[in-house]
Amino acid sequence: MQHLNLRSAVKQIFLVAIFLLTNLSIGIAEPMSEVDIPVRCTSWHIVYDVNADGSFVESQKWSMVVLKESALEKQKQASVTFSTSVAKGEILEAYTIKKSGQRIDTPKSSYQVTTNDGYNSASPLYSDETTISVVFPDLAVGDTTVFSWRVTNSEGMFPNQFSTSHGFSHYTAYDDVNIRIIAPNTMKLRHESYFLSPQEPIEKDGKQILEWRYQNKRPEKWTSADSGISLVGDEPSLYVSTFASYREIAEAYGSRATPKAAASDRVKALAAQIVGEKNASDAQARAIYDWVARNISYGGNCIGIGAVVPRDLDVVLDNRMGDCKDHATLLQALLAARNIESEQALVNAGSRYDMPKVPVVATVNHVINYLPGLKLYLDSTASTVPFGMLPMPLGEKPVLLVSNFREGAKIPSTAQYGHEQVMRTRIRINPDGTATGTAHISLKGIPAISMRQAMRGLRGDQEEFAVRKLLEAQGVHGSGNLQKDDPTELLDIYNFSISFNLEDLLVVANTTGMPIRPVASSIFPIGALMGGAYEPTPKKATMCGGGRSVEEYVYEFPASMTIVGFPKDFEFSSPAIDYRATYRKSGTALTVIRELRDKTTTNVCSAGYEAEYQKSARSILRDLRSQVLINN
Repeated sequence: MQHLNLRSAVKQIFLVAIFLLTNLSIGIAEPMSEVDIPVRCTSWHIVYDVNADGSFVESQKWSMVVLKESALEKQKQASVTFSTSVAKGEILEAYTIKKSGQRIDTPKSSYQVTTNDGYNSASPLYSDETTISVVFPDLAVGDTTVFSWRVTNSEGMFPNQFSTSHGFSHYTAYDDVNIRIIAPNTMKLRHESYFLSPQEPIEKDGKQILEWRYQNKRPEKWTSADSGISLVGDEPSLYVSTFASYREIAEAYGSRATPKAAASDRVKALAAQIVGEKNASDAQARAIYDWVARNISYGGNCIGIGAVVPRDLDVVLDNRMGDCKDHATLLQALLAARNIESEQALVNAGSRYDMPKVPVVATVNHVINYLPGLKLYLDSTASTVPFGMLPMPLGEKPVLLVSNFREGAKIPSTAQYGHEQVMRTRIRINPDGTATGTAHISLKGIPAISMRQAMRGLRGDQEEFAVRKLLEAQGVHGSGNLQKDDPTELLDIYNFSISFNLEDLLVVANTTGMPIRPVASSIFPIGALMGGAYEPTPKKATMCGGGRSVEEYVYEFPASMTIVGFPKDFEFSSPAIDYRATYRKSGTALTVIRELRDKTTTNVCSAGYEAEYQKSARSILRDLRSQVLINN
């Protein structure tokens, strides 16, 4: 559903950036027909052999039969990736079994190895990964690919600890999945699984063997209603960990990260230079955040094996680059240099909005900062997001505070950051149907941040082309000029204007119907935001958010045209949406004002909420599709 939520925002922002830069129904899932299955995993065996110090060997072997032409390209390649500094990987087997039964081995001479390491065998600075890739020869529909590899990890992500998780899909065919973990009897392995079949544990020669099996021979058929947020337990999954609590994970990370955030003389001098004459803590914190976000590029590994200890801050400052934990550590140190208390916090940067009961490290894969004095979370890796705000996908997610852990802590909602668009358009229509006019657009919150980002990549010599494309996206053609605010500032407001000349606003005829809509593409047009009214209602919760969109149009018609009819005023209100539209004629001019306010205050909307939202949107669409009737 495309209300003022993350999905619609991303879609609209993507389209604009491209132009600028060149009744709830949850039923039983329908099984997929055999002829529709693109790939069948005939076997997938995974083995972990874990040592008491947390080091381990991971082995995997899978076989996939290609059943449809559309799957061929993706199945032609396979790869394994591991930590360059603490692991050794090897491919054990890679071959194709033709439909006829013939086996064709992948020649080792065709293996592709990509390694990120330092110069002359020095340790890698910002990326710690090696990938070995293979291409399966002579692959065709009906053939089977087999791939087997082993990675030996000389140390675990955290000393004396082990953690792993695996997820599978209801929409993929699996005939035989087997996961086995072999570990010392002295190692307490906590585990939780869903839709998998746990086998009876075995103890032998001082080792414990845990095993799970899974099969899904008749996968479900995916539809757009199946999109949304998957919670723990919704999908086939396994979580295994030696950690007794998420507090332990936070402490294990903090024991090596927090000491790195000490304010050295260099850091103190830099902090003083950054804040200048500013005295207030919030002003100093803003200046420091802005400096890190602008000056330290984001790159390299984040939370991952061989990459959980922040680099020395001298290395980060010398190279002006760092990953999320480096950003968080530098920001913490600079704030400490000005006696501003902060700490690091671990969060999931993906689509996970809950955590399994068993504490697995993979649940948290991003590091940000928390300032208790200002009650603010900051993410300086989001280089376009202003101080005091976070990227929308981080809102309402569980967070592990590293220094002052609080059970059940969550990041506040980002759904109501004052997200807003106000578009005021004035159009003078000529007797031949051409038109001239201006569109002024004022943005706040995420729309402003996103438009600033798009405008930063727009060169002056591209502006004329960009304006043409923005007009064409709305079904009109012409030319125009762009006036815009400086996009480089880290602010949550942004304004720009387009002065345009249109070649084909109206087709001149005896009677013409003219739709009321934006002349140029924008971030949050009301019509697009209501566009998902007739899409299938998601069966799951979805990411969402609120905001406000206002569109004002003043149409000035020539004396040769008569306004025969125009829509009546319309008002609609529901628990989620307020909408109001007014239409006023004065002489040969018509003024239209439409305002939509999405009152959603949460980042996660239930399927029931989405169904009610769609019902409201369908009522509003009737007004949005109304037209002005003109006689020539």
